[in-house]
Amino acid sequence: MKIAFDVAEFRWRGIDPHVYKFALGDERGMGWRGVTRFTLGRPPAVPCRVELRYFDLAPGGYSSLEKHTHVHLIIAVRGMGKALVGEEVFDLVPFDLVYVPPGTPHRWMNHGSDPFGFLCPVDAERDMPQPLTDDEWETLRRNPATAPYVF
Repeated sequence: MKIAFDVAEFRWRGIDPHVYKFALGDERGMGWRGVTRFTLGRPPAVPCRVELRYFDLAPGGYSSLEKHTHVHLIIAVRGMGKALVGEEVFDLVPFDLVYVPPGTPHRWMNHGSDPFGFLCPVDAERDMPQPLTDDEWETLRRNPATAPYVF
């Protein structure tokens, strides 16, 4: 099976965008803006627990500040962005990789004027995002490197 990519639109043909996530309540840090998710799928008719997703962040967009018990491995493929991972902030350009260990707070951001996009392979049976504890939140707020991205 092949899914063609439209370079001019920066979209996979036949793959519709989805809401990044539904509201998770008023939990601190779980807000987001300008994020579109595309589920590129799993191999058909093959027992496979991996799902490949593409996220597109509009200029000024950001994901929720969350953590999971599963691992993240992000591959930047479009534009420039930033990643808050634990107590570090990384600048990202196409083909940079970011590893997020289990239980590590993280957020993806686009402060540029062009879209920022990345691929995210995940376990299709993964856990739900979880908000940060009070201690995790305060640690990031006190850190000059991460404080601007903790809201």
